[in-house]
Amino acid sequence: MLRRMLKSKIHRAMVTDANVEYEGSVTIDQNLLEAADILPHEEVHIWNVANGERLVTYAIAGTRGSGTVCINGAAARRVHRGDTIIISAYAVYPHEELSNFKPRLVFVDSKNQIIRK
Repeated sequence: MLRRMLKSKIHRAMVTDANVEYEGSVTIDQNLLEAADILPHEEVHIWNVANGERLVTYAIAGTRGSGTVCINGAAARRVHRGDTIIISAYAVYPHEELSNFKPRLVFVDSKNQIIRK
């Protein structure tokens, strides 16, 4: 049996910008992507704590150490600068591999700097 599991989460990131004119995606500081084990172009889910909106897009790498979390394209109409969001990624695992499974959780401060992994 295969199970779809939470693989990665960046918890309570602050949106630093929203650009409706940019090709759809979310730009995320490279440090955060690596800490959360999220690759560029990987599907991510975004949950907007500010208004309850949920959407699916893909990640692109932002400048390392910048704290950038920029919502791009149509999603910028649902998520705005200053909103708090949760970014998650999922993967499919064989049931037999799950006995020691733990998702990669990354907690950030209000400037999107890692405070705990």
